[in-house]
Amino acid sequence: MKALIFAAGLGTRLRPLTNDRPKALVEVGGRTMLERVITHVAECGFTDITVNVHHFADKVIDYLREHDNFGLDIHISDERDRVLETGGGILKAQPFLDGDEPFLVHNADILTDLDLNAFYQSHLDSGALASVLVKDRITSRYFLFDNDHRLCGWVNKSTGDTKPDGFVYRTGEYSELAFGGIHVISPDIFPFLQEYAQADAKFSITPFYAQECHTHHIHGYEPAGDYRWIDVGKPETLAQAQALFDE
Repeated sequence: MKALIFAAGLGTRLRPLTNDRPKALVEVGGRTMLERVITHVAECGFTDITVNVHHFADKVIDYLREHDNFGLDIHISDERDRVLETGGGILKAQPFLDGDEPFLVHNADILTDLDLNAFYQSHLDSGALASVLVKDRITSRYFLFDNDHRLCGWVNKSTGDTKPDGFVYRTGEYSELAFGGIHVISPDIFPFLQEYAQADAKFSITPFYAQECHTHHIHGYEPAGDYRWIDVGKPETLAQAQALFDE
């Protein structure tokens, strides 16, 4: 099974740690975030892995080489010329991800022990174009789902912005869930991403999902059981991750 790991981020909120290394190579409990994600992804059955790179790209490439790609088939999607954000990054990695099976997408700064294989199987059962990990947690931006866990819209409660165009947000009408930075995507998505990216190859996948959810089936995956999950994007969450994943 195939997976894409986003490791191209600048990691500005983790400075000064990221002044001399990419965020993906910041250590948590003595192991880099990238190693933790690669290891977990592989344990869940994903062995054909693509890693996108931009910030200190050579250090990521050298790190993988020094560790013999952790015994896996790892490809590099090179964004050194221009970081393309999540949507553009998926589209850039198409040569490695295209085919007849869905692929996993995982942020390098998301650490979790979620059963990713179960997530993958749920996506297959849903028949969706894409499935997104979601959770009931406090944030300012929410995906909005109906009773069948189908994405219907998006709202930023801090600004009042909504998607798709013309969508009217009403409190209590939908399940309001936060995106967890992990998705399973059908390769059928690529023509739609190409069309969406005509204006600019650099774009986030979240507004694509929100804008296109009335045309395409985007499924929300909310695991029934407990699991560890943390977004290691800033110093305070890095400290929490050190305690949560100190192994």
